[in-house]
Amino acid sequence: MGQDRDVDVTARGFLFDCDGVLVDSDASVHAAWSRWAVEHGFDPDDVYAQVHGRRAADTVALLVPDAAQQGESLQRINVLELEAAGDVPPIPGAPELVAAVPPGAWAAVTSGTRPLARARLQAAGLPLPDVMVTADDVTAGKPAPEGYLAAAAALGLAPADCVVLEDAVAGVLAARAAGVGTVIGVGERALATDADVVVADLRALTVVDGGLRVAGSRLR
Repeated sequence: MGQDRDVDVTARGFLFDCDGVLVDSDASVHAAWSRWAVEHGFDPDDVYAQVHGRRAADTVALLVPDAAQQGESLQRINVLELEAAGDVPPIPGAPELVAAVPPGAWAAVTSGTRPLARARLQAAGLPLPDVMVTADDVTAGKPAPEGYLAAAAALGLAPADCVVLEDAVAGVLAARAAGVGTVIGVGERALATDADVVVADLRALTVVDGGLRVAGSRLR
């Protein structure tokens, strides 16, 4: 797709990642995981580089080899992330976009826990989606497709009839594995993915009959 004209994307369902797509939680995530890293003797930058698009449980399992300590370590990061969730703003354009989506046609598919997703959406002043699939609802997190498959099914749609909005490599891989129709990347982090198009934020997107219009002034 070229970048000099608007492009229409066909979709009946709209599947949003949460962090980096609906809410700008980067500062909150960085603060929580940096504190967790210091407490556990890790380099905060090394830890932060591994968290995007992943469930906290999966990140903890990678970093804490002792299975006996993983439960306590996971509980700790869950507490720290909830404590930091109160000042999370929306991604520009998110309130307008979700308000324009037809009722019953959108879902959030997040690697965060349900309490954390709710806290961040509420802090950002966004409505809770019709369907929310969280880390608590899947046995395998992104890049596995389970979350996106579950969200499409909950909306009564085939994955191919849905568009996914993602910001991270793991999320785009999950969307591809689920067989969704189109993947739209959001933010500069999405330039490292194979998303069909990448936009700076949700102001580049407009709901139209049958899907989304992507503005020509996009990142890719």
